[in-house]
Amino acid sequence: MTRRRKQLSEEDKELWDAVRRSTKPLHPERAARPVVDHTEFDPKPAKNNVSLPRFTLGEKAQTRVPPHDFAPSISDHLKSAPVQMDRKKHQRMTRGKLSPEARIDLHGMTMDAAHPALTRFILSAHADDKRLVLVITGKGKHRDEPGPIPVRRGVLKNQVPHWLSLAPLRAVVLQVTEAHLKHGGSGAYYVYLRR
Repeated sequence: MTRRRKQLSEEDKELWDAVRRSTKPLHPERAARPVVDHTEFDPKPAKNNVSLPRFTLGEKAQTRVPPHDFAPSISDHLKSAPVQMDRKKHQRMTRGKLSPEARIDLHGMTMDAAHPALTRFILSAHADDKRLVLVITGKGKHRDEPGPIPVRRGVLKNQVPHWLSLAPLRAVVLQVTEAHLKHGGSGAYYVYLRR
């Protein structure tokens, strides 16, 4: 709610001028401000011949709400990783043309049990001169966790690529990609080992 400015009558204006003349300024070196009469100010819009295009409210608004997930998914992260191995072999591997020489299934394991099992499996496969191994994690269960912080689906699916990038496995792993559908799809990973 805005307040209206009270208009001074002619009698009030004369009284105010008399008071103003009878006072002594505190800082005479400062120039006196000019008195502005607000009653005569009547702003009028400038006339120009600019015509605005017709529009309706909300016509350019987005119809879908963007997701609130700011971090890329594990699949997107692995796809955007640079190829460290031979490109032709990498293409054959992602198309499911290469068959894994060994596999480990981590279904049903807790993180405490899966991490040492994965480490033991990868190091023993490298010691046996195997190049391509398959790590099956599963896609994870759908859970309704009513919390303010979203939880990613599939704990092992999200942790295995992280474990493979840490020591001591980082020294023997050359490339990690999501498996082809015939080898488990997004619930498994191809791990290509160094020589």
